[in-house]
Amino acid sequence: EQVLSGLNPNADSDFRQRALAYFEQVKISPDAWQVCAEVLAQRTYSDDHIKFFCFQVLEHQVKYKHSERTSVQQQLIKETQISWLQAQVLNPQPQKTFIRNKAAQVFALLFLTEYLTKWPKLFFLFFFFFTFSQLNTLIKDPMREQCIPNLYTNSEVTCQCLEVAGAYVFWIDLSFIANDRFINMLLVHMSVEVLREEACDCLFEIVNKGMDPIDKMKLVEFLCLVLQTAGFFSIDQEEDVDFLARFSKLVNGMGQSLIVSWTELIKNGDIKNAQEALQAFKTKVALMLQLLAHEDDDISSTIIGFCYDYLHILKQFTVLSDQQKANVEAIMLAIMKKLTYNEEYNFENEGEDEAMFVEYRKQLKSLLDRQAQVSPELLLASVHRVFSQTTRFMDVEVAIRLLHMLAEVLPVSHGAHFSGNVSKASALQDMMRTLVTSGVSSYQHTSVTLEFFETVVRYEKFFTVEPQHIPCVLMAFLDHRGLWHSRAKVQSRTAYLFSRFVKSLNKQMNPFIEDILNRIQDLLTLSPPENGYQSLLSSNDQLFIYETAGVLILNSEYPAERKHGLMRNLLTPLMEKFRILLEKLMLAQDEERQASLADCLNHVIGFATFSDKQSVKQCGCSKVYLDCLQTFLSGVCIFLHRMIICLEEEVLPFIPSASEHMLKDCEAKDLQEFIPLINLITAKFKIQVSPFLQQMFMPLLHAILEVLLQPAEDNDQSAALAKQRLWRSYFAFLQTVTGSGMSEVIGNQGAENVEQLLVTVIQGPVEYLDPIAQKTCFIILSKLVELWGGKDGPVGFADFVYKHIVPAPLKQTFDLAEAQTVLALSECAETLKTIHLRRGPGCVQYLQQEYLPSLQMAPAIIQEFCQALQQPDAKVFKNHLKVFFQRAKP
Repeated sequence: EQVLSGLNPNADSDFRQRALAYFEQVKISPDAWQVCAEVLAQRTYSDDHIKFFCFQVLEHQVKYKHSERTSVQQQLIKETQISWLQAQVLNPQPQKTFIRNKAAQVFALLFLTEYLTKWPKLFFLFFFFFTFSQLNTLIKDPMREQCIPNLYTNSEVTCQCLEVAGAYVFWIDLSFIANDRFINMLLVHMSVEVLREEACDCLFEIVNKGMDPIDKMKLVEFLCLVLQTAGFFSIDQEEDVDFLARFSKLVNGMGQSLIVSWTELIKNGDIKNAQEALQAFKTKVALMLQLLAHEDDDISSTIIGFCYDYLHILKQFTVLSDQQKANVEAIMLAIMKKLTYNEEYNFENEGEDEAMFVEYRKQLKSLLDRQAQVSPELLLASVHRVFSQTTRFMDVEVAIRLLHMLAEVLPVSHGAHFSGNVSKASALQDMMRTLVTSGVSSYQHTSVTLEFFETVVRYEKFFTVEPQHIPCVLMAFLDHRGLWHSRAKVQSRTAYLFSRFVKSLNKQMNPFIEDILNRIQDLLTLSPPENGYQSLLSSNDQLFIYETAGVLILNSEYPAERKHGLMRNLLTPLMEKFRILLEKLMLAQDEERQASLADCLNHVIGFATFSDKQSVKQCGCSKVYLDCLQTFLSGVCIFLHRMIICLEEEVLPFIPSASEHMLKDCEAKDLQEFIPLINLITAKFKIQVSPFLQQMFMPLLHAILEVLLQPAEDNDQSAALAKQRLWRSYFAFLQTVTGSGMSEVIGNQGAENVEQLLVTVIQGPVEYLDPIAQKTCFIILSKLVELWGGKDGPVGFADFVYKHIVPAPLKQTFDLAEAQTVLALSECAETLKTIHLRRGPGCVQYLQQEYLPSLQMAPAIIQEFCQALQQPDAKVFKNHLKVFFQRAKP
């Protein structure tokens, strides 16, 4: 008992630890659970935490050990539970909730284990104490037959029964619930305050249950008649918002069910009943509108589905009646009202409530989309009317947001809102004119400010129609309302929107370019976070500003010389800052500072690499960009060489782990960056990295080949170029290894792996019509023949030379018609000369007697080839080779 006192949450940590350890011992003990059962049955302890402990032990037994117990032991657990249950029924003072919940869990486990086989009467003993969940169909079917009828006749647990019934309506037999007795009982409960929410939910589930469309229509109409007669439709007299939210959900279900019935009846050709269904949901529209416009968002949000489906029905009508038009306008006004921020919205510290309202606004936006499909003219007129009548902040924000939404719900090609339909263009122009001249951009509230900038960018085509408004909008972007706003959130978003605005109106920007560049000059300053100083904009935001400046210069109407000067003024500070940051990085010792400086260097390069459709070369700015390129490349080279000079062998321990990570799930781009690093290390350290190279050689080879052998679409030119570059990098790696005196790295990979590698090298000149790769492959083959081509070479290599290397230049796929292939012929000749040097007369004999005759060559041509091959002067053979290839091709 003393140990168990540690179960109390207020016990000190030592007691609690001892109690938890004791609990784990009891769980695994074969007999201790019987003590817990006796404690519960005889009510030995009054301490709730000890009771909870005992139930936990029994829960573990039933869940994991029940099948191992004898029938007598299983019966003991059941009797313990029944005894406890009986005591609770007789005890006027109920147990604590956490005790009842834990007991219910044990009952549930017993139910799942024994109901079907050993204890069919279990349900009748304890269905009062827990709700059913996660029961498989095998258990549900007997419950349906034996237990459900008894459940509904018990009035002592009505509230719990309603919750359970609602949860299981979808599988309860229709006759048990869709009958006068049960429906009337639910309607009675709708008038009982403590039951009406559960009764409402239960009715909702019944309404949503699958049934014949005519039966569904009759059921819904019956419910509506009774509810309306009882006064439930008079929602303005109801103060309980929680109940109204449930009731709104019920009305939504009834309305959607009637629409589904109408759709099915139309599909089945039952016009008469379809008309009744149509009339039925028409009579619910007034209530729907009341609920949609309710001040409580929970009540409003639950009816949106009915509104959406109703508008979908109206969309199918060719002509709308006056009443239908009035309904559409009422929905529009309700949306406008509900889009408005309430007084309690916390703009400074948005939490869960604010997030829920944002999500609710998205639902209203989907309703607006559907309304635009029904009557775009009516929507446009409504927004236009509201736009000209707003004064309060919250109404202004909604008016601007609605104007912004119109651009999405009334889509046009390429944003051409101000051409085509005259009335539409006129209304939008009038609203945009009002927006930019009304002074709303000066509102102190960030929500209005952001909505203003979002909207002027969304309707950028307006400024091509009325360009006289560009200066005032530019000033809004460039002063305290936009880029110099006191709130970082507004600054950041404005930087992006300003970039879009300038890009879309680049032809209209020419008169303002120098003024814009002067006003954003301070925002272009790159300042690493030193001494606590923070830049005016984040690096990502500065990227948009640099891009904006570059677009303005490149697309200006200035002469090339002027563009060149402006671009140099923009990029020269970046080049200077790059050099300074690089020097600081070399000297930095603190890792955090190194990371900060490296990040700044990365941003500098990003700022200078903005792109634009206008050719840099055509604009006369090539020299500036070449200077930038030279600065950055030299910086990278200096950094790499400095690290090699400074660290020497100290860098080697980091290479294996880095390589292992870089080869995991790598793509072509990753390998392209990795291979040059390995080449540099191999050439620099040679024999020192031999063990490392031998270990990672095949993983690297497999990674490269896996990427290269991935299928690609025939017309995917970018993928083809990427593979070509990777082949070149791969062959360059092999050339580095063989050329650094480490061919043993290849030789030690095993016969099968070496053969696989040699095959890929042969593919270079034979299958890939890339002269650069062909040339590299012949260099590799020459080196391998030089090393292994003698009598003491690896077993089988001589045969490989004769069967694969010698024929390579004469394969059908070796395209001699390609002019650039001549670049590879010199190395091809060198390879054949090396073979002759290493194999001697045997090579000439093979060519004269076997291989060349197999190509149906004339003896004279064969004789000329062999004589040229045996000439001491390599140039003679190289000159002869091209002519020979042309004559030797079949």
